[in-house]
Amino acid sequence: MKWNKQGLIFSPKGEFEWMQSYALIPTADIISNDTVRIYFATLDKEMYGRIGYIDVDMLNLKNIKNLSEKPVLDIGHIGTFDDSGVNPSCILTVNNKKYLYYYGWQRCERVPHMLFAGLATSEDGENFSKGSNVPILDRTREEPYLRSATSIIMEDNIFKCWYVSAINWIVVNDKSYPKYVIKYAYSYDGIEWISENRTCISFKNEYEYGFGRPWVIKENDMYKMWYSIRSTNQPYKIGFAISKNGLDWTRLDEEVGIEKSESGWDSEMICYPNIVKFNNKTYMFYNGNRHGKTGFGYAILEE
Repeated sequence: MKWNKQGLIFSPKGEFEWMQSYALIPTADIISNDTVRIYFATLDKEMYGRIGYIDVDMLNLKNIKNLSEKPVLDIGHIGTFDDSGVNPSCILTVNNKKYLYYYGWQRCERVPHMLFAGLATSEDGENFSKGSNVPILDRTREEPYLRSATSIIMEDNIFKCWYVSAINWIVVNDKSYPKYVIKYAYSYDGIEWISENRTCISFKNEYEYGFGRPWVIKENDMYKMWYSIRSTNQPYKIGFAISKNGLDWTRLDEEVGIEKSESGWDSEMICYPNIVKFNNKTYMFYNGNRHGKTGFGYAILEE
């Protein structure tokens, strides 16, 4: 597997008050025969996060046809799980509705933030309404710290979900970080979730302590997952794993076929991959330096 990088697509330049910096967690949705909509999270001057989008030409992904002038999803009410920010994680079309799965974050005192997954729906892909002021993946006895960053596919009328879950909080270079793995849950309606506390991706050495934003597809009877690996000895990089049943995974990080660049917007790290197929090609949208402060770009899989 080899990904050929095509460069940066978008980085905010203070176009709107709510869009001052960062374009993280790119999440693509094919909305017509010639247009791909890419949702992303962005921050205002006070570092509160909202979701916007760009529409790009399917034949030239650097041709930005439209930029959302207002957020498609705003921060939540004070005191709710998403009162400090919302980040997209994946989007599905269900019964002619758009299901935008996102994760909300709340600033905290003893740790920097809490992250839990939510759901918003839309008829037009521009105006989303939250289904609830509480998460769809909330705390449980087995998972009391963090449940977020869902990657969801529908198969045999079942919503299958891989998500980030924290084991505990640790200190790295005098800062608090969650120690987090990737787990699995399923649902019959996409709203109420059943979790058996099944870990799919975990650590393989003493340096790893987190796996950011998984992305799962099924291809030729094989589940494939891309994710971001966080370590104490290096910044985020992208990993890869395969599975026959979606539950038991084999990590093949050395075969991922994409690394940080020698210079430029993605020379320090690469993270938060989003895999989409169109034009008979496979595309990866991803973030670069500082977890998306430099924006997002794309690469094409060499067939």
